[in-house]
Amino acid sequence: MSTLIAGDQVRAIALGIRVSRATAALPQTTQSGLFTITGGRVIVTAIVGEVTTAIQAQANNTKLVGNPTAGTDVDLCAVLSITGKEVGTLLGITGLFSDALVGANAGAGVVQRNGVVLGIGSLDLSCAASNTGSVKWDVCYLPLDNNAVMTAV
Repeated sequence: MSTLIAGDQVRAIALGIRVSRATAALPQTTQSGLFTITGGRVIVTAIVGEVTTAIQAQANNTKLVGNPTAGTDVDLCAVLSITGKEVGTLLGITGLFSDALVGANAGAGVVQRNGVVLGIGSLDLSCAASNTGSVKWDVCYLPLDNNAVMTAV
């Protein structure tokens, strides 16, 4: 059986351009950039973090933040304590700013139901505590402006 459209092509049609960020340690009681936005506005259609090193078992309220070059930060979700998250846990957002970051366990995750528009700046991860653990991130986006691009930090 021939494949007319490959999986990456289907993803590009449905969700846009995918950018991957290698696994990295959590920010330590701070906010740190995951992806940079240049050239104009983008529509984030999906963001998924996968825990690659188990998160330390202590409270750590964590959220994703839109950090524009000009203007004020915007929380893209409410906080979730990621204490003790196991390897394989999938983190994501629903696209409603009032909903918490989602991170059940390794069995399943969410893809947001609402696109999120971000201007030039960065998409950041904010952690309230200093926990051990690592997460790799993938984001899918559509350029809203012709020259808009997202890149991994």
